[in-house]
Amino acid sequence: MSREKAVPQYGLIPFLLKKILTWKCLRMIMNEQSFINAYHFLMKNRTTEKYYRIINAATKIFAKKGFYKAKVSEIAKEAKVADGTIYIYFENKDDILISLFEEQMTLVLENMKTQLSRETDAIKKIEKFAETHLRLIEQNKDLAEIIQVELRQSSKFMKEYENEKFLQYLNLIRDILREGQAKGLFKKEIIPDIAKRAFFGALDEMSRFWVLSKRKKYDIETAAKQISQYFLHGLIT
Repeated sequence: MSREKAVPQYGLIPFLLKKILTWKCLRMIMNEQSFINAYHFLMKNRTTEKYYRIINAATKIFAKKGFYKAKVSEIAKEAKVADGTIYIYFENKDDILISLFEEQMTLVLENMKTQLSRETDAIKKIEKFAETHLRLIEQNKDLAEIIQVELRQSSKFMKEYENEKFLQYLNLIRDILREGQAKGLFKKEIIPDIAKRAFFGALDEMSRFWVLSKRKKYDIETAAKQISQYFLHGLIT
């Protein structure tokens, strides 16, 4: 007898989804409206428990193996799902990486807003931003590894992805600078959109140093205070 598996009675499309063809393959066998409906259904259900298990598993695997060396099968094994299940939620490995970043960036952004809301002085907010950002590296080493190293190895992320969450994050710095200027704390000639990138760049380089270095010469508080003071002494009137 043939050992070939028969298509289940619940239909061809669910079977193919279970076996997981890519979206391009699905597009070939479904009419346009059916494809659009299936796509929107799955995108709406990205908040399922399996989706987050895959995201968490990918965080561990990418940090451990690196983006290029990591295999979808390894992510699936870590998430305790079938290999094919990955493709229900993600088109490919780049999509997993970008989705991971979006999920984590949402949390980082909200946490930073909460921390800044506790300060009323623009100078203190600059210091708080630096400390909170660097502490993230200390508290979540896997995420730090991905943000500092692996994301930059994805050509899709670097060239095609419209990084709205990251821009919102940078604009928190811009808003602090504008607030300080309005209150006469910071020099009027400072251009906030330039200064925000310079300030973040210093924090980003320190974060990269921590991720790649085996030995840490400075603690979070010292590094945050030093970077803040470098910029504040050039901003305060």
